[in-house]
Amino acid sequence: MSDVNNINNEENSEQYKLRLLKLENLQKNSKDPFVITKFQVDSYSLDIKNNFEKLENTGIKIAGRLIQRRTMGKAAFANVLDAKGSIQIYIRIDSVGEEIYKEFLDFDIGDIVGIEGTVFKTKKEEISVKVQKITLLAKSLHPLPEKFHGLQDIDLRYRQRYLDLIVNPGVKNTFIKRSVIIKTIRNFLDNLGFIEVETPMLNLIAGGALARPFITHHNALDMNLFLRIAPELYLKRLITGGMDKVYELGRQFRNEGISIKHNPEFTTIEIYQAYVDYTKMMDLTEKIIFECNKSVGNGNEIEYQDKKINLSSFERLSMIESVKKFTGKDFSEFENNNEKAIEVAQKLGVDIQDKNTWGDILMLVFEEKVEENLIQPTFIYDFPASSSPLAKRKKENSNLVERFELYITGREIANAYSELNDPIDQKQRFLEQLRARENGDEEANLPDKDFVTALEYGMPPTGGLGIGIDRLVMLLTNSASIRGVIIFPTMKARGSL
Repeated sequence: MSDVNNINNEENSEQYKLRLLKLENLQKNSKDPFVITKFQVDSYSLDIKNNFEKLENTGIKIAGRLIQRRTMGKAAFANVLDAKGSIQIYIRIDSVGEEIYKEFLDFDIGDIVGIEGTVFKTKKEEISVKVQKITLLAKSLHPLPEKFHGLQDIDLRYRQRYLDLIVNPGVKNTFIKRSVIIKTIRNFLDNLGFIEVETPMLNLIAGGALARPFITHHNALDMNLFLRIAPELYLKRLITGGMDKVYELGRQFRNEGISIKHNPEFTTIEIYQAYVDYTKMMDLTEKIIFECNKSVGNGNEIEYQDKKINLSSFERLSMIESVKKFTGKDFSEFENNNEKAIEVAQKLGVDIQDKNTWGDILMLVFEEKVEENLIQPTFIYDFPASSSPLAKRKKENSNLVERFELYITGREIANAYSELNDPIDQKQRFLEQLRARENGDEEANLPDKDFVTALEYGMPPTGGLGIGIDRLVMLLTNSASIRGVIIFPTMKARGSL
């Protein structure tokens, strides 16, 4: 069914027609709510409840959505939902007059109202507002879901987040916590002397990560541009320029699949510090997660779905150690023997496809046999060089690079390097990536000549760190899907207008 048909069905419903008729009658009687431009709100539901003793019998002004109503002849109770929760209101015909009371009874559930009244407590000890004046501020032409205890259609919740926020109170709390987490990260880094910067989202070259980019076209310059997949190469240019501590928190775009762990546009923070290595980034990662967890009121042990996660202890394993731990196979024993690596992988049931180097095979075995087992916080470090074209090689083993990823609940949360600052090595690795791309690898990096030039001027030893904000919020708010923590996730189109 197309969107046009969906819209027509909604507009042909009896509820819609009745509410539209009410609006037309209001407009005919010069009471159109949509001509009202403002209402002076001075109180919110939660603040009233928290400060009842000070506010009792005090005049206040609140505004929000009418969500329940119980009529008892010449008086009625209702509930109003505002930005901080809901509160009961009490309205009597002898307080507001017959005309206003009648108008109130004609309001629909979902209408936006402004209320002037006094704070009191009912016989049942419920903190409420006694209405002296009530104003219709906006007319709701569609009914809310029949039961106020929740909107259950997951697809509809994501498509119509505004409705989800109205009828599922916990949803707003998730996004409030997301905001708190982001503020906490910024404050923590700012206090350490880091500078927040902004780099281009439209890039001439899709670089900084192994991913498939979105492509757009600039008409005036008549050239294709890529939505950024990572800000890494720009941020490292700033390190070269003498900005020793920088970070950028923002959206990235990758033209890849959608799942409970992936959304085509997502939020990350990338952090770079001169004169440190990836071990310093491990320490920084632990501190950031600790501060974020504390900021949303969690203890050291949190629950994620059906798992207990201890955020006070982070294990550290090399990739080779982790593969040995979960498969019994020690890839260090045949590091320069590709045929042996293929044989081991096949015995483990890993489909190596066209991957035929020791490093590529080690990476595949890790992804298929280890990742899902990393439930408790675990740093996996020392990756194959072939998987990390921007990381510095280990002095004692050129097949490996100084890179780590942090895994919690079997998911990658953070990724970090001792950044490659050798321009000759970097140029060679870009050329290797170009060859991989020419052989069909659409996620391989394109060479960035200007970045190599920047390195040729000299970039100091640097540690770099990237943290997936969405996955971190998922973890700290016990959200099962990434769509639950992105306020407007990418959805498949239902049709076109």
